[in-house]
Amino acid sequence: MHCCAVGVSAPEEAVSVFPAPGIWLGAMVPKRWAKRAVTRNAIKRQVYHLGVEFAPLLKEKAHLIRLRRDFDRKHFVSASSDALKAAVRQELLDLFVQIVGPRPQKADPESKASA
Repeated sequence: MHCCAVGVSAPEEAVSVFPAPGIWLGAMVPKRWAKRAVTRNAIKRQVYHLGVEFAPLLKEKAHLIRLRRDFDRKHFVSASSDALKAAVRQELLDLFVQIVGPRPQKADPESKASA
């Protein structure tokens, strides 16, 4: 997978493609690489879920995440398999870390209790 960021700033007289400034996230999963709709939709759901987690770190641009190779159906028989979900999530995490760096760690409730 890879990501392409497109700036949304434009001269004031130009018409903007986006209705408001902000972070825009899109997911493109071609049929060429994920034949079944259920697989494409599962991958897109993971893109959007991680996008929410990384949103505070993303620049105000349009970000497009595009699948550029297949997930072999011999290894990932079911679109809802834990193996496919883990592989997609790891690849997306690697991609987001390349873009923005490591995500912030969530506060550990045990560390607050001991402090």
